Amino acid sequence: MGVETGYANAREVLRDVFGYDSFKGFQGEVVEHVVGGGDAVVLMPTGGGKSLCYQLPALLRPGTGVVVSPLIALMQDQVDALAQLGIRAAFLNSTQSWEESQAVERAFVGGELDLLYLAPERLSSQRAKDLLDRGRVALFAIDEAHCVSQWGHDFRPDYLGLSVLAERWPGVPRIALTATATAATHAEIRQRLALEDARDFVASFDRPNIRYRIEPKRSPLAGQLLDFVKGEQAGNCGIVYAATRARTEQLAAMLRANGVDAEPYHAGMDAAARRAAQARFLREPGVVVVATIAFGMGIDKPDVRFVAHVDLPKSVEGYYQETGRAGRDQEPAVAWMAYGLADVVQQRSLIESSTGSPEHKRLLRAHLDAMLALCETVECRRVGLLGYFGEVSQPCGNCDTCLWPPQVVDGTRGAQKLLSTIVRLERERGQRFGAGQVIDILCGRSTAKTRSWDHETLSTWGVGQEYNQAQWRDVVRQLLARGLVSLGDHSTLGLTEASWEVMRGDRQVPLRREVLARSSRSGGGKGGVGPKAAGVVGEPSAGGGRVGGRAVQDSVAVAASGPGARAADALDSADAELFERLRAWRAETAKAAGVPAYVVFHDSVLRAMAARRPATREALFELSGVGRAKLERYGDAVLEVISS
Repeated sequence: MGVETGYANAREVLRDVFGYDSFKGFQGEVVEHVVGGGDAVVLMPTGGGKSLCYQLPALLRPGTGVVVSPLIALMQDQVDALAQLGIRAAFLNSTQSWEESQAVERAFVGGELDLLYLAPERLSSQRAKDLLDRGRVALFAIDEAHCVSQWGHDFRPDYLGLSVLAERWPGVPRIALTATATAATHAEIRQRLALEDARDFVASFDRPNIRYRIEPKRSPLAGQLLDFVKGEQAGNCGIVYAATRARTEQLAAMLRANGVDAEPYHAGMDAAARRAAQARFLREPGVVVVATIAFGMGIDKPDVRFVAHVDLPKSVEGYYQETGRAGRDQEPAVAWMAYGLADVVQQRSLIESSTGSPEHKRLLRAHLDAMLALCETVECRRVGLLGYFGEVSQPCGNCDTCLWPPQVVDGTRGAQKLLSTIVRLERERGQRFGAGQVIDILCGRSTAKTRSWDHETLSTWGVGQEYNQAQWRDVVRQLLARGLVSLGDHSTLGLTEASWEVMRGDRQVPLRREVLARSSRSGGGKGGVGPKAAGVVGEPSAGGGRVGGRAVQDSVAVAASGPGARAADALDSADAELFERLRAWRAETAKAAGVPAYVVFHDSVLRAMAARRPATREALFELSGVGRAKLERYGDAVLEVISS
């Protein structure tokens, strides 16, 4: 491709190659800037169209666009997707044979590639640099640029070496792109990649189609997860994130035993098994991957309907990055998390026992505190999430706290009782204990441990009868999250300076009363269904039951579940039947080609085909998402399905 083949401008390439009539957001501005030789830093949410910002300029500028991509496991799928558009793309990584690598190198040097994908580790080698000197580079695209941040959640040391691009190829434009960056990370990207003079393009981080839900962990956790995955998201594709390799194996096995098509994924698995799990997730409908955070970066699957966390993420950046893998097709999706006291205890203990510097520990604590604040908020979760990235927003009407406002109660008296118990254990007995023992004392629950330590003689024995054990654990969790209780060695509870303000009565402690009675069904997006608080009396949200100027609907139509169901919702019965036939054709076509189904056509394109029923190639080409290469490859087959 390229200018030599006759493309006069960006819009012509956008229509002919990518099949779109107009740019989204500031895509057009980025393309124009980079085509003109300018450097750019692009912050755009997942699903916002970042890849087009470098793919299209690579077609218009002479030479080959070189893309730095962090995950070699996904390069083949990225190249396959570009091939479907008629774009000449290739990659160089360790999965290739010597002969395959040589063929790619010859194609690059010969000017036969539009895009070449390299891992940062490969680009740091002298051989790769010499190769690029032998060919012509149109631009450098640094994807997932937040990996350059040493204090970030996905730090990759080899990204630090990418500043050499400016030194060695000063005349080649560079574009750094990420969906996850605070103001500090943004500044670090500019500094570490020598992009101080680059033009910034910063979009809203909002993903309005994702419904954020965070709820207390129940026992057993496996049953709670099953209620969500099978009860609410039956047949849908999704990702479940867990903290440990063992838990991913256990939960995947549990889901499979209960009829969910689930695969585990973690770094300890055999490489072939990981590739097989990833391939099934990308290519087959309705597959759920239970994974550690080793899975997901660079995943381009558009129809992930949910992302679930069964353990607390370490940072808001990580949480945003992981939940952003849902709903890339702009259809309704759910980001669900189960969160409890053990998460807080574990995370704080890991930070304090780590071997990092005091500064590093301080930063980890700040990350965790921000994540806990998001979990414990009684305000709109989206406002808090976007606020973390420096974006001011209004209540969204599409998160659990907007739809089902939590009850806030005065927990000062209960907090004082708990803190008094900790004081008495420490001052009178010289002892420190974990949450379980303190709660037993407050509840007056006689155990072998309370008897052996003579704790039943404490003045606070049994003074906490107003709460049961589960509720006291909620209180401890919220006090930990707010810095009103500290954690010591072996997860023992202690006091902070702020604790004494509460003890003296100088500080009130509003607590979020967890809503345990919830309906089981939930959808994503603004027309979905979620957990409805049953019989809870509390303060209404601002606006007297209205959120962000929109009335909150307590009862709405149940969102369809199962793969493809939402995509067909807007179609009448005849069109929906055609949509399903088109999906069946797409599945067979994708399987024969060995590519994911969405690489052939997205659901949105099939929906447009079913609704408009084009009868000619010209009419089919008018649909958004149908470029010339796909028209040539699939046009006749699609028209046959429609006419039949």
